[in-house]
Amino acid sequence: MDLVFRDAEVVDGTGGPSYRADVAIDGGRIAAIVKEGAAAGCQRPTARRVVDAEGLALSPGFIDMHAHSDLALLRDPDHGAKAAQGVTLEVLGQDGLSYAPVDDRTLAEVRGAITGWNGYGDDIDFDWRTVGGYLDRLDGAHGGRGIAVNAAYLVPQGTVRMHAVGWEDRPATEAELNRMRRLVAEGLEQGAVGMSSGLTYTPGMYAPDAELTELCRVVAEYDGYYCPHHRSYGAGALRAYQEMITLARDAGCALHLAHATMNFGVNRGRAPELLALLDEALDAGADITLDTYPYTPGCTSLVAVLPSWAGEGGPEAVLARLRDDETAERIRHHLEVVGSDGCHGVPVEWDTIEVSGVSDPALSEFTGRRLDGWPTARRLLIGDRLGTTILQHVGHEENVRAIMRHRVHTGGSDGILQGLKPHPRAYGTFPRYLGRYVRELGVLSLEECVAHLTARPAARLRLPDRGLVREGYVADLVLFDPDSVAAGATYSAPRTLPVGIPHVLIDGRFVVEDGRRTDVLAGRSIRRTR
Repeated sequence: MDLVFRDAEVVDGTGGPSYRADVAIDGGRIAAIVKEGAAAGCQRPTARRVVDAEGLALSPGFIDMHAHSDLALLRDPDHGAKAAQGVTLEVLGQDGLSYAPVDDRTLAEVRGAITGWNGYGDDIDFDWRTVGGYLDRLDGAHGGRGIAVNAAYLVPQGTVRMHAVGWEDRPATEAELNRMRRLVAEGLEQGAVGMSSGLTYTPGMYAPDAELTELCRVVAEYDGYYCPHHRSYGAGALRAYQEMITLARDAGCALHLAHATMNFGVNRGRAPELLALLDEALDAGADITLDTYPYTPGCTSLVAVLPSWAGEGGPEAVLARLRDDETAERIRHHLEVVGSDGCHGVPVEWDTIEVSGVSDPALSEFTGRRLDGWPTARRLLIGDRLGTTILQHVGHEENVRAIMRHRVHTGGSDGILQGLKPHPRAYGTFPRYLGRYVRELGVLSLEECVAHLTARPAARLRLPDRGLVREGYVADLVLFDPDSVAAGATYSAPRTLPVGIPHVLIDGRFVVEDGRRTDVLAGRSIRRTR
C-alpha cells in the first residue's frame, strides 16, 4: 500500500458510531479498512508509509457547499484558507453571479459587479467563455498542475440573465427565455452540478418566478439542483423560503437553500417556524437540503443593500445614480425609511454594517469601521466603484444553533476572501463546527457533525465515491484532533489558520502534512455525471 493510518478513530460520515481502525490508501483510493478486534487471520495492512493516528479522528474531506473561490483558486496555488480547514471540495458559481457562461460584454459587466467578492481580476487571464472552458481552466491552472482543492460549479442564473436580457427590470421575451434555457443546458452538459440564483442581487432578482421555474425544469432534466439565495432573509423571510419550495416543486427540481439563515430583528427566535416549513415539504416528498455557516454576522457587498431599481442598467448606471443628489436621496429614503429589497425589506441600521474590505487602497482607513450613515456609505460606494465588502451584524445565535441541527443541514462557508478584514468564516467555518458546536457546546455529536459536512453534501452533489470513509472511495480525507480542533480566525484576525488539523489528503496525496500546507495541487474540477 501507499499509506496506512494506524489506529485512527474513524468517523466515517454515515452518522453512525465511530470505530478504531487501520485505514490503508493505495492509488488515490481507500484500499482497506481493518477494524480493531477484526477476526483472527485478518492481517493489519502494511505500507510504504505508516502514520500513527492514535488519538486522532479520521473523516472524509469536508465539502464547502457555498464558496466564493471562483478566482482565488486560479490566483493562489496555496489556498490555505480552505485547505487548512480540511476542505477537499468547494462548490463555486454561487448567488447567481460568476464568470461563465459569458461573452465579452457580460464578462466585463460581471467582473465589475462582483469586484467586492473576488477582486476585479486584473491578474487573471479570462481565456474562457463557457462553463466547460472555466472548468478546463481550473484543471490546467498553475502551469497544468491543477488547483489546491476540488471544485464543482453552479450555472449562475444572474449571469445567464445578464447575457440574454441585460440589466433591465422586465420579464424576458420568449426568445430570451429560450436563450437562457440553452445556456443553462449547455452549462449542465459541460459539467455544472446545478444552477444558483441571487434574488437580492441585480440582475438575477429581476426574474419572476415563472422564468425561474422554466430554468429549473432544465436543471431537473439533468438531475441537477437549484441553489437560490432567495428574495429575503429579513422581512418576509418565511414567505421567501416558501416561494422557493413551491417553485422547485412545480419544476420537479431538487432544492438546496443557500446560507439558510433567519436574520434581522424581525426574525429573532423564529428558526422553528422555518424548520416546520421544511419538515412539511420534506414529509410530502420534496428533495431539499440547505447549508449554513456557524456565525451570526452576514457578509456581502455594500452595493447589494441598495434597492433593486437603483441597480437597473448595471454598475455604471448605479454609479451615475449615486452621483446625482436627487436620485441619491431617493436611494437613502428607500434604505432608511421604506426598507430596501436589497436589504431584505428591513430599514437599514447603519451601525450593524462594518466595512470588511475596499478595492481602492486609498479608502483602507474605513476597513473595520461601522458605518455612521448614508453620507459615508455613498462616499464609499462612489469612491470604491462599488467594490466595498461589508459584514452585517444582524444574526441570532439561537437561530444558528436550531438550523444546524436539522436533518438536511450541510456546511457552507460563504467565504469571501477579498479585503483586509474578511469574515472569519472564510478561514474558520469547518473547525468552528467541530470545536465550538461539537466539543464545547454539544449542539451536535461528532458523528452527526461530520455527516453534515461530508456524506450529506456528497449525496446532494450526486458523488458516487466521495463523502465516506469506505473501501473503494476516493481518498479525500482529514485527520484531526477532536480534543483541540478549533478555528483560529477571529473578527480582529480573520486570516488566522485553524489548529488541530495535522493532515489533509486529496486523491490520496497530502495537501496538508503535519499541520503545514504542502506544494501539492491535487484538486480538479468535479463535473456532473448522469
